[in-house]
Amino acid sequence: MNDVRPQPFQITLLRHGESIGNAESRWQGQSDFALTDNGREQAYALAQRWRKGNVTFDFLISSPLLRAKETAEIIGSVLNLPVELDPLWLERNNGEFSGLTAHEVRQNFQHPLFFTPYDPVGRDGEGDWQLFLRAGQALHCLLQRSPARYLIVSHGGLLNQVMHAIVGITPQANNAGTRFRFGNTAFAQLVYYPHQHRWTIDKLNDHAHWVDAD
Repeated sequence: MNDVRPQPFQITLLRHGESIGNAESRWQGQSDFALTDNGREQAYALAQRWRKGNVTFDFLISSPLLRAKETAEIIGSVLNLPVELDPLWLERNNGEFSGLTAHEVRQNFQHPLFFTPYDPVGRDGEGDWQLFLRAGQALHCLLQRSPARYLIVSHGGLLNQVMHAIVGITPQANNAGTRFRFGNTAFAQLVYYPHQHRWTIDKLNDHAHWVDAD
């Protein structure tokens, strides 16, 4: 009798390369900023690292926003993978903050001393709880697919909440609690065993291909 073990999901969560919005210290949200030349070099360096290391994926899924899509397309061109766009992996809708510099946000908006995860960001954007729920939905939809090697290209805010959903940490008031850092083109590597409902986190914020990633 053959002992056929169920296959795990192998999931790599990747933040996009440096964008014009990153370089200008903007609250990007769902505003569409292209990559900088530096960001393109970061994505290409990562693609070459994976190609040389014989790292392969079965599926490449990306946020439709240009900075993520462009990152995914650079990697896909090197690894010979088509890019599948999914709006569940969009960055946080940060309302009226969208596209503004950090200075403009500080100058033009009042910031309460205390806020809960249920309060909106940028007056009418997604609060932490809303973003957490969408991150959970994105993760749930991914795990409805067949086990395979998935590369997800997304954004720091959304990926942070995906990690919270994976480890079972709900959003806290005043941004308190644990945060998961994703520098530009940094990635987390995870394995999910559905027959045991067990996660293994192999890597976090890995940007060895680009030492100065932020």
